[in-house]
Amino acid sequence: MYTAISILIILVCVLLVLVVLIQNPKGGGIASGIIGANQVMGVKKTSDFIEKLTWGLAISLVVLCLAASFSLPGPDERSFGTSMQEQIDNAPAPITTPAPAPAEQPAQQEGN
Repeated sequence: MYTAISILIILVCVLLVLVVLIQNPKGGGIASGIIGANQVMGVKKTSDFIEKLTWGLAISLVVLCLAASFSLPGPDERSFGTSMQEQIDNAPAPITTPAPAPAEQPAQQEGN
């Protein structure tokens, strides 16, 4: 479930980036080519549609993020890393040997 919601979040993010790039509040930009080529809806209706689409995608992104946070598995349901933890728990204790005592070196004679 979490994976499906994550994929939807990525899809909505990409669409939101594209919609934001299309709109330009000062006129012109990428939207001017689309609006100029499409005279069916008109300039005002197209900008209203793009604004509503932006708000809809932003709200759906928030809702999907909240749904993803609630669909995360709990600590007792997570299976990630359990096999490694079992290997660590079942591993034999390391054998420790005492460090060898430093060897005494004979004093050097100064009168050679």
